[in-house]
Amino acid sequence: MTADLIAVVLLLAVAAYACAGGTDYGAGFWDLTAGGAERGRRPRWLIDHAMAPVWEVNNVWLIFVLVIMWTGFPLLFQTVFSAMWLPLALASMGLVLRGAGFAFRKPSRRLAGRRLYGAVFAVSSVVTPFFLGAAVGGVASGRVAPGTAASADAWSNPTSIMFGLVAIATTAFLGAVFLTGDARRFDAPDLVGYFRHRALSTLGALTVLSVITGFVTHEDSPYVWHGLSHGLGLLFVVVAGVAALATAWLLLRTPGTWVRVTAVGVVASAVIAWGMAQRPYLVPTSLTVADAAGAPATLTWLAIVTLVALVLVVPAVVFLYWLDTHEELEELADTDLRRGSGTDGESAAPNG
Repeated sequence: MTADLIAVVLLLAVAAYACAGGTDYGAGFWDLTAGGAERGRRPRWLIDHAMAPVWEVNNVWLIFVLVIMWTGFPLLFQTVFSAMWLPLALASMGLVLRGAGFAFRKPSRRLAGRRLYGAVFAVSSVVTPFFLGAAVGGVASGRVAPGTAASADAWSNPTSIMFGLVAIATTAFLGAVFLTGDARRFDAPDLVGYFRHRALSTLGALTVLSVITGFVTHEDSPYVWHGLSHGLGLLFVVVAGVAALATAWLLLRTPGTWVRVTAVGVVASAVIAWGMAQRPYLVPTSLTVADAAGAPATLTWLAIVTLVALVLVVPAVVFLYWLDTHEELEELADTDLRRGSGTDGESAAPNG
């Protein structure tokens, strides 16, 4: 019972990271495709302002996923990270380079430096979700099992490739939806239409890719396909479809707060549908929840610690998002940063 509860928490943490982290990756996708320096100046300005206050906090959910995996399901962690070490290493490298590129782009004084850091940020925002999706596809296709040696087939199979492409399209869709709202918030009416058009386009692309992925899964991952077409898996697929239609309808009208809710509903429902389709397996069809679970005492303490962590973290994250959306957060300008330091690295004395 405790193992099943922890498995549900793990799935919800994956869904949270797919939504929160996916939105940031999507902003990087639109940064990459914005065009040259002049043509892309306005979209990149909005991306910088929208991401700056919150982009680091979204990785909290990735930390949750990793901690729950290696503590609650050590055999799952060993199996996945042994067989998938290459795509996960590339995703980790992309995660680090993406953060470095975003952090260093704005304060860089040289145009060449800003372009270099911007390119690193944008390309890594596409590479990272692809390899994460490919790893998930390898698990869903059943090519990973305890004792499986690392191989290219584990993450370069048809299911993995389609999951990787769906991951990119998903992040682009979320990023465009959220940037549409940010354009309204920052009083940039020209960018509202710009990102609304891209949100609708990527929603269409995501729908097409999802249908193709369904056909691929039917042939390549029959167990997951059966789960997606029956029971709770099918229910959440239907919920994702309804949320997608609602998102399209809201985007065609004046997009407000609710379009973000429905967009998140699309992605979260799709992730949960995948989790439900795999039941009772964490790795179809070789590793069940019960087989992968750690010691009962460990799971009990993990449940307690996770509850405490969620009580502490979730209100703080919600409050941060509230401050951001109500424009209560303000970036520090160069003059603010200089004001806090002396010329020799010592703190400057306060005025007064």
